[in-house]
Amino acid sequence: MRLTLPGPSGPLEALLEEPSQGVPIRAAVVFAHPHPQQGGTMHTKAVFQGTKGLVRIGCAVLRFNFRGVGASAGSYDEGRGERDDFRAALDVMADRYPGVPLWAAGFSFGAWVALETGAVDPRVSALIGIAPPLTKMGYTFEHTLASAKPKFFVQGSLDEICPVKDLWAFYAKLHEPKEIAIIDGANHLFEGRTPEVGEALEDLLGDWPSAQGSMRE
Repeated sequence: MRLTLPGPSGPLEALLEEPSQGVPIRAAVVFAHPHPQQGGTMHTKAVFQGTKGLVRIGCAVLRFNFRGVGASAGSYDEGRGERDDFRAALDVMADRYPGVPLWAAGFSFGAWVALETGAVDPRVSALIGIAPPLTKMGYTFEHTLASAKPKFFVQGSLDEICPVKDLWAFYAKLHEPKEIAIIDGANHLFEGRTPEVGEALEDLLGDWPSAQGSMRE
């Protein structure tokens, strides 16, 4: 379903996907895309496949284009405005699905936006980061590190932007509950492996919260 969100710098282009009719909605998820200046959009393959995986486990998922991407108004704002865009999307999902758990998810740059925004938003109950840019200059994760909210990560073992060893070091500092899935042989964009992103999210969150705190590979 195509939507237009009321963004802080103008309308934001979005897509909403829901489970099949009659399936109870387990969570409302906002899913952020990779860097706007490096070709990231809501149609990026890992975002698309991640969305499909979350829908398969009963989530309603909203993916949207940040300001200046596609038909979304505005221009790139180095993360500040993009966090505002993400909060606007959370507002929409919270209003649309009252009483349903609200989750924040993102891929790469979008993971940074989602994790840091979701960590401090009291409405958000779970954080999902796919290949977060932990060692790239200008990205800090102080709110994520301080958060006691459940955190879930999907990472490629051959990620050239966020080496898996750096993710493990970051992961070790995070508060429980937390869980991680490593996709063997996948690079940062999960080229040729994007369906496995959706499968990993199904695996991580399909039986959560009954199973937590382990690594799946």
